[in-house]
Amino acid sequence: MMPRDNMTSLIQKIARQALTTFKNSSLVGENNKVFVENQAKLKSLLAEIKAADLKIVPRKVDSPTLHVPHSPPVTYMPICETDAFSMGVFLLKTGTCIPLHDHPGMHGMLKVLYGKVRISCFDRLEKPPDVASGVQFNPPLLPFQRSSIRRSVLRSVGEYTEESSPCVLTPQRDNIHQIDAVDGPTAFLDILAPPYDPDDGRDCHYYKVVQSDLEAADKKTEAQGPTEVWLMEIPQPTDFWCGGEAYPGPEVSI
Repeated sequence: MMPRDNMTSLIQKIARQALTTFKNSSLVGENNKVFVENQAKLKSLLAEIKAADLKIVPRKVDSPTLHVPHSPPVTYMPICETDAFSMGVFLLKTGTCIPLHDHPGMHGMLKVLYGKVRISCFDRLEKPPDVASGVQFNPPLLPFQRSSIRRSVLRSVGEYTEESSPCVLTPQRDNIHQIDAVDGPTAFLDILAPPYDPDDGRDCHYYKVVQSDLEAADKKTEAQGPTEVWLMEIPQPTDFWCGGEAYPGPEVSI
């Protein structure tokens, strides 16, 4: 008879390691040796996961004839959620994206299961609130819009496939990002710690780049390194919403 641990699914092992990594909030931080070691173990486990491990069949290239009117561009399969972390799978249709958004005070890991995503990562720069007072924007901003402006830096733009290592974000680095489906539908496993909770100051905010075209900023980043840009907080884009799907994979218990 096989030892019980050898019979445990990989996704169950990932969930247990995520709980070990994030359950003690006082230890979570890049300066804590125990946390760093646990985070490395979690990243290593996450690197092994495949779509087949979750019983997810890669979607084929979307056909216009198969599109259901008003169907969500992105869907989410919840796997588990605790006070310490949430875990699930996002599925993006061809040509769609999860718009530029943040994860206040949260750590995260993302592992592509199939397809390809492009992730553009920004960091907010700590500057005085009136830093934009003398800046001219094109087109000009209204007074109330200036209060939503944040000086930021486009840190990186990278493409990830199922062969890539997990993408990691922290409260300070790569915390604001946009995720685009590239060349077809895609799916990725997502861990956030702690989960979003508006009552505890962890609500999702959306942004757009102003005074700088994102594509031009991407090219400059590739050529010259991190590029300073202005981000403006905006309402959730009207063409983005997230539907729900049932998770078909092995049961996870925490």
